[in-house]
Amino acid sequence: MKKEKKMKKLAILLAVLGGTAGAQQPPADPDPGLKTLTQVCIVCRDVDACSKRWAAALGVAPPVIRTTKPGPEVKELYRGKPSTGQARIANIRLGQVTLELMEPVGPDTSWKDVLDQKGESVHHIAFSVQDVDKTVKRFESLGMPVWHQGRFDGDNGTYTYMDGTHSLGVIVELLHTEGPPKKQ
Repeated sequence: MKKEKKMKKLAILLAVLGGTAGAQQPPADPDPGLKTLTQVCIVCRDVDACSKRWAAALGVAPPVIRTTKPGPEVKELYRGKPSTGQARIANIRLGQVTLELMEPVGPDTSWKDVLDQKGESVHHIAFSVQDVDKTVKRFESLGMPVWHQGRFDGDNGTYTYMDGTHSLGVIVELLHTEGPPKKQ
């Protein structure tokens, strides 16, 4: 049993590194955006209370809380199907990294699934990538499928959650900005 666990861990490590026999190799030149972590997100049951606790712990003013547009308005897909999900979000800027606190609103999102399965916990880490399609293919070739995706509320970019929970221990979000927010 111990040997099987070691072999499984080795296989996962080799898959992440792209070194398993017969495995499709990821593109050799990863997106430069993968070199800089831009966000850590924690899902919570009550973003108002959670943001006050974090603000007090960090010694900053409580952040503004906003509610995202409904899923259909931002072309949100969850597990490949249209979602009506929304979230209440508070962001605390900490140098180059933003701490995002997120309360799911409604069903059919990875936010709700993670909160239901793990309780208040880290949902994802995020990177701002330049070529989202190429980077999605890279992660898919490493066995991390797209789990949840949509457009920013300002319709000026996309978010794509890659399911890295089994191989990396966390969901990876790929953020891609196309320019300034579009007029509403």
